[in-house]
Amino acid sequence: MAKLLFLRDLGQTEVGAFGLSAPGDLLLVADVQLVRQRCTPVTVCFDDSSVADFFDSQVDQGRRPEQFARLWIHTHPGHSPQPSATDEATFERCFGSTDWALMFIVACGGQTYARLRFSTGPGGQVELPVEVDFTPRFPACDHAGWTQEYDGHVSVELPQPGQRPIGNLPDFPALGSSDPWFDLHPDPGLLEPYDEQLVKPF
Repeated sequence: MAKLLFLRDLGQTEVGAFGLSAPGDLLLVADVQLVRQRCTPVTVCFDDSSVADFFDSQVDQGRRPEQFARLWIHTHPGHSPQPSATDEATFERCFGSTDWALMFIVACGGQTYARLRFSTGPGGQVELPVEVDFTPRFPACDHAGWTQEYDGHVSVELPQPGQRPIGNLPDFPALGSSDPWFDLHPDPGLLEPYDEQLVKPF
């Protein structure tokens, strides 16, 4: 959580990450990993090739998709952690066909939102409480390393003067599906090879 909050506060935009599940407890986030992304105050767009490289590296380290490709984590620079309509569309499009997935959002004031969706049986979804588990051993804070990770992966797109404002944010361009960075997440087809082809018993 310390790393996620640190990454959240490094800029004025949203930041997205994949959560790495702890062995034996898939809903316990042991780490968050950035991929290359373009970020604005209201969107995050992951770079598809960076996502593919991240997935390859995780498989090479012996992890299964449920340990690295099921926890979608992002920040909101405002005080509301509630998912936007675009968040909901992204969650459905990119994770709707997986056996389970979790969307987690942390806002600038520390407010959180977590929702688990699953396809077992009739399927369903449920909001989950969020807590920080201080009992496992964890490494010390690494602000320098986290800043380097942020600088190497996050490309910030801030509003230009004279562009249309959105809500109480500063002037910002109108968004539409034709914008190349409008979607928050990569093509869901990226997940399929890792779920169906690359996963093997370890």
